[in-house]
Parts: sequence; C-alpha cells; structure tokens
Amino acid sequence: MLPLQSVVLITQMRYTLRFYLSWIIGAIAMYVAFYVWHGLILNDFKQIQFPIFWFVILSAFAYLVISYVLYRVFETKILSYFDSNVFRGFLSALIVGVSLFAIMTVLHISFTKNVTSTYLMTDFFWQIIEQSIGALFIVLGKQFIFEPDLEHEEI
Repeated sequence: MLPLQSVVLITQMRYTLRFYLSWIIGAIAMYVAFYVWHGLILNDFKQIQFPIFWFVILSAFAYLVISYVLYRVFETKILSYFDSNVFRGFLSALIVGVSLFAIMTVLHISFTKNVTSTYLMTDFFWQIIEQSIGALFIVLGKQFIFEPDLEHEEI
C-alpha cells in the first residue's frame, strides 16, 4: 500500500489575502465574461424559464465555486513542477474548462434535441477562454500580491 503522502495530489494551501483576492477577482472576471457572452452577445438570458434574480444569484455562486476549483487545480502538486505561473495558469484553465465543458455538454444534450457540432465547438473554446480569464487573475494575484514565506522565516 502506498503512503498517504504519495497519494495526495494537492499541496498545502494557505488561505491568505493573496488567495482571497485572487479567488474573488477571478470569479468576478469570469462572471463578467459569462454575462457579456451569454447575456449580451448570444442573448441567451431570454430563454431562462425562472426569475432572472435567481439565475444571477446562482450563477454568481457557481463562479465562486469554479474560481475556487481553478485556484486549487493551479496549486496541485503535479502543476507545481512547472516553474512558469503563466503556463500553470493556462494548464489549470484547460483542465477546468474541458471538465466544465464535458459536464455541461452532458447536461445540455440531456435536455436539448437540437445541438449542432458548431455549437459544441464554440462552447468548448468558450469554456477554455472563460477559465483562462479567471486563471489570468489568479496568476496576477500570485505574482503581485505579497505573501510572506513563513517557512523560511527565523523565529
């Protein structure tokens, strides 16, 4: 049997100002991109069958969760082997974007009859773009928000 340390893929993460600002700003950025794409460009909000207030609140909560997952993927031990935060951010966005696309496609196709390959490809690339926007803010937070390294400080 493998030791527990070799099975764990997520590194210890500290919940500091750097984390909270990057997480919240990443969520806001993805939410704004979502609103512009689906609300203004595609005008999908007309098809919502329940009060828009609840949709906006639930979407905001969903983007908080997505941003948190994006940050956690960014901090995984596997991705920590890459030195470039930008490359790690892109890989995180790719992993989360493809995962969300797969989940949403299964749900969407289950409830819809007319799904074209053009729609699927556009949605696939949009998910990656949207998560890349969130990852950009996580990377910027990691680069520019100071966080003292408590492990190397002398007592």
